[in-house]
Amino acid sequence: MAVTASRIQSINPASGEVLESFDEFTPQQIDQALAEADAAQREWRHKSFAERAGPMRKAAEVLRKHRDEYARLITLEMGKPIAEAEAEIEKCAWNCEFYAENAEHFLADEHIKTTAQDSYVAYEPLGVVLAIMPWNFPFWQVIRFAAPALMAGNGAVLKHASNVPQCALAVEQVFKEAGFPKGLFRTVLVSGSAAEKIIEDPRVKAVTLTGSSDVGERVAAAAGRSLKKQVLELGGSDPFIVLKDADLPAAVEVAVKARFQNTGQSCICAKRFIVEEAVADEFERRFKEEAAKLTVGDPLERDNKLGPLARGDLLDALERQVEESVKQGAKVVLGGQRKAGRGYFFEPTILTGVDRQTTAFREETFGPVAAVVRAKDHQEALRLANDSEYGLGASIWTRDLELGQRLARQVESGAVFINGLVASDPRLPFGGDKGSGYGRELSSFGIKEFTNIQSISVWEPTAAAVPASSPKAAE
Repeated sequence: MAVTASRIQSINPASGEVLESFDEFTPQQIDQALAEADAAQREWRHKSFAERAGPMRKAAEVLRKHRDEYARLITLEMGKPIAEAEAEIEKCAWNCEFYAENAEHFLADEHIKTTAQDSYVAYEPLGVVLAIMPWNFPFWQVIRFAAPALMAGNGAVLKHASNVPQCALAVEQVFKEAGFPKGLFRTVLVSGSAAEKIIEDPRVKAVTLTGSSDVGERVAAAAGRSLKKQVLELGGSDPFIVLKDADLPAAVEVAVKARFQNTGQSCICAKRFIVEEAVADEFERRFKEEAAKLTVGDPLERDNKLGPLARGDLLDALERQVEESVKQGAKVVLGGQRKAGRGYFFEPTILTGVDRQTTAFREETFGPVAAVVRAKDHQEALRLANDSEYGLGASIWTRDLELGQRLARQVESGAVFINGLVASDPRLPFGGDKGSGYGRELSSFGIKEFTNIQSISVWEPTAAAVPASSPKAAE
């Protein structure tokens, strides 16, 4: 485990080597971090958007300046293939630039015609937001939240996953080097059990979590008891729907990336491949051929496309899911085994003969395992897609764009990509439905989540506040 007694360890999942070990923050250190963030935010909230945008643009420069260093840290600490880690840092820089450029427009007062002289909606910061973030995108998940939150005038305290403490501290350093006020963004190195007390602290005004549904329930309960706003981005078991008229070579090419990017450790990785019976044989053949080309090994070596799973317990869980699925009738047509030797490696795996009762269909598989399910037609494909407790993302492959868009509106998920790879984009809202959580990140929707949406009406001093023509105005 990453947390031992009062120590938090950084472990290289490719070798099992302990990279660094840190003392868990004491209650006094946590209090100091909260006090610093609170004090800094009280000043920061009064800064203009132009004043906030300066250090945010600088943060993008810092990320690019240290790209190689940060990418290597990601790879060493959680096992992401190095090229993907470099891309993660670049995406973080883009997000910083996006909000530096657009925050003022997104949060501009919205004037609405009423019987008052003037009425408008203002977006004011809430205060300090606690971010509880996962290990699978250790920079992106944080920057995805922090860039809009800080540009909106909030402060931030980060409780990162315990197996990526070096990344957690590095992100804090990004904001320091960029010139943000001292303490506005603070990292606290604590185990999950300490999070509830931080949520309850009156200096914390809201909470954002990316993580499992189980953790989401606990965080929501703790925040709810304190009547604090939450944004929850939880698990996913995304369907990848292939209709009989799909461009199969294109669908298969994206299917491999959609399932095996980040070694399959992403909430929006495609996990259930729902294929119309008419093209299922050809899809399975092509999918196996392409996935078999993926190389597994040291993620610092660029030729390797799959690295290790991030922790040993995750490897054990994935192995259990495959074994259960096989016992239930699924067939392993590729892979299916952990790799011998050091590190938490698992072969790229494809299961066929999966149905809605199979473990690999019902549970979220967080690793390089793809489950192929056959559907007799597009109506059954839609029913299978929605037969899940999750609803984060989905993709539909068809040449009939009218049908694709009609089906997309019936898929129970936060995002649907037609003939494309499901991915987060600063320009589009990101979030889930059902057990995948609630609230949105990114775009104009995401930056407004952690604001007080305030209605302001202005009347002449001598005017009646409740005109007789508006009997409901006082309600």
